[in-house]
Amino acid sequence: MRGMPPKRERNETPPERDDRNFQELLQELRVTQTGVQVLFAFLLTLAFTERFEDVDGAQKAIYITTLVLAMIATVMFTAPAALHRALFRRGAKREIVDVSSRLATIGLGFLGLALTGALTLVVDVVLGRGPAIVAGVGAFALTCLVWGGLPHVVRRHAARARHDETSAPPRSPRPARRPGGRRPGAT
Repeated sequence: MRGMPPKRERNETPPERDDRNFQELLQELRVTQTGVQVLFAFLLTLAFTERFEDVDGAQKAIYITTLVLAMIATVMFTAPAALHRALFRRGAKREIVDVSSRLATIGLGFLGLALTGALTLVVDVVLGRGPAIVAGVGAFALTCLVWGGLPHVVRRHAARARHDETSAPPRSPRPARRPGGRRPGAT
């Protein structure tokens, strides 16, 4: 595209790139899967506690909605493994990577909603409906900002940094080390 800096190419073949991308995706999924599975397990056990009988209709609706959202997130995050298993050695690594990346993105959306619902439910039971709504809106805003807004800002910053390929790297604010590992003025 015009005005866009050239992409930095790695010295790898397309199959090597697909393998690397799939490994990076799996590493990301390992982080999110644990969290969503803990959340899902918590929600599953919640209905069997004594205090659950005291929740009102709205809280039960939040609970069921959140449980379903967590289940969908779990399915989305585990789907890449099932997809890979079903298409193993079929020459479809590029498609596996593309579809798995989309599934992970969808899973993050459902996880953000499930986290919002879980926090809303707990705050509603402990503090009441008003604080629960505030907490829910805050949780939703936080996931949107950190998971959606932050990558956009970083991408924009990285594009600007790549645009000026001839500039010198920034200097460190720390003074240089002297031989022997000591900084000037260090005691």
